Amino acid sequence: MPHATGTLARRAGRHLRTSLFTQVLIALVLGVLVGRLWPEAGSSLQPLGDGFVRLIKAMIAPLVFCVVVAGITKAGDLKAFGRIGVKALVWFEVATSIALVVGLLAANVFTPGAGVHIDPASLDKGAVDAKTGGGELPTTAQFVLESLPNSAVGAFAENSLLQVLVLACLVGAALLHLGQTKVPQILPLIEQAQDVVFTVVGFIMRLAPLAVLGATAHLVAEYGLGAMSTYGKLIAVCYGVALAFLILLAGALKAVTGLSLWKFVRYTREELLLALGTGSSETVMPRMMQKLRAAGCRDDAVGLVLPTGYSFNLDGASIYLSLGTLFIAQAIGVDLSLGQQITVVLVLMLTSKGMAGVPGSAFLALSATASALGVIPASAVALLLGVDRIMDSMRVATNLLGNCVAVFAVSRWEGALDRVTAKKVINGEEPASAPADGPADQDRVHRRAEPGPPTPSEAAAEPGAASAAPRDT
Repeated sequence: MPHATGTLARRAGRHLRTSLFTQVLIALVLGVLVGRLWPEAGSSLQPLGDGFVRLIKAMIAPLVFCVVVAGITKAGDLKAFGRIGVKALVWFEVATSIALVVGLLAANVFTPGAGVHIDPASLDKGAVDAKTGGGELPTTAQFVLESLPNSAVGAFAENSLLQVLVLACLVGAALLHLGQTKVPQILPLIEQAQDVVFTVVGFIMRLAPLAVLGATAHLVAEYGLGAMSTYGKLIAVCYGVALAFLILLAGALKAVTGLSLWKFVRYTREELLLALGTGSSETVMPRMMQKLRAAGCRDDAVGLVLPTGYSFNLDGASIYLSLGTLFIAQAIGVDLSLGQQITVVLVLMLTSKGMAGVPGSAFLALSATASALGVIPASAVALLLGVDRIMDSMRVATNLLGNCVAVFAVSRWEGALDRVTAKKVINGEEPASAPADGPADQDRVHRRAEPGPPTPSEAAAEPGAASAAPRDT
C-alpha cells in the first residue's frame, strides 16, 4: 500500500509538472480564493497577468509575419491567397451579423433590463470617459488608412496586426515574383525565425499559471460577486446566448468540414482556459496557430484568417453589444421600435470592426450606437461599467472559437484542409505536438515549439519530407 501511494504521488507530481491545463486550473482556483479572502493582496497581483500579456504580444507580430510569408511562398499562388482573404471576410461578415441578430432577439425575448428603472441623470458620464480614455472609434476611412503601414518598423513596434499582414502579403508576393533562384536564402531564414519565435512562446507559456493567478485574483478583488445580484439576468442571458451561438457554430463546422467543435474544445482546452483566466484571446494566438496547423489547416489559411479575425470576427463582442444596447434602453424605459433595432444592427456592424486594440472599445461602440438612435442618452452607457469585466470570459471564448471555426471553414472552402489529419488530431488519435502525417515544416515547428524529448514518430520523421496525406479539394 505505501508503494502504491508513492507511485500515485509521483504520477500526480509528474502530471502537475507537465500539464499546462492542470497548472492553469489550479492557478484559477487559487486566484479566486486570494481575491476573495485577501482583496488587497489580490489587487496587487495584477502585474503578473499584465506582464504575461505584454510578453506574448511582443511575439505576435513577428510570428504572424513569418507564418504569412512562409504560407504564401509555399502555396506558390498569390491568387489563392487572395481568395482565402475574400472568403474569410465573407464568413466574418455573415457570422458577426448572425451574432448581432441573435443577441437582439434574445434581448427582446428575455428583456434583461426590464424592471431596473434607472434615471439616466443619476449616471456619471465621466466614468465612461475615464474607461475609454476620451478616445473614439475610427471612421471607415480611418480604419482602412490605419491598416496600411507608413513605416515597416512602426507596424511591428505598434503591434498592429493588420499592418503586419499587409507587409507580409507584400513580402510574400515579392518572393513569389523573384523566385527561389534570385533569393534562395530568404525563405529558409524566415522559417528559422519562425521556429525561434515559437520556441520563445514556449518559454513564455511556462509563466501562464502565474498570469492566471494574478489576473483572476485582481478580477475577484476589484469586482467581487456583487455585480451578480444587480446584473444577474443580463449575465445569464448573455452567457446563454453565447452558448446558443456556439451550438450554431458547431452545426456549421460539422456541416462544412465534418469536424466536431466539442472535440476541438477538448483539443484546445489548455488554450481556452488560459484565455479565460487572463481575459485575453491574444495570449493564446501563437499556440492556436500551432494547433490549427497541426490539425491539417494549411499555413497560408491559418496565417491570414486567424489574425484577421481578431479585428473582423468579434462574435462574442457582437452578442454583448446588441444585448447591452437593448438592456440599457429597457433599463431607462425606452421602447425601441423595429426600425430603431435594425439601426442598432447596422451601426454595430460597422463600429464592431474598428474595436480591436482601442481602449474601452465596447463603450465607444455603445456610445456611437446611442448617438445614432438619438433616444438613449450617452450617460446611460455607464450602466454597463459594473458588469463589463464579468462579460470578458464570454467574449473571449466566443471570439476565439468563432475565429478557429472560421479557419477550418475557409480552409475547407479553399481546399486547404487535410480532413484526415484534422479528425485524427482532434479525436486525440495523433499527438498535436508532432503531426508526423502532416506537412514536414509543421512537424519541425511543433517539435521545436514544445520543449522535451522527441517521440518515436518525431525521431523517424525527416525534416524535409513531403506530406503523404492528400489535401482536401
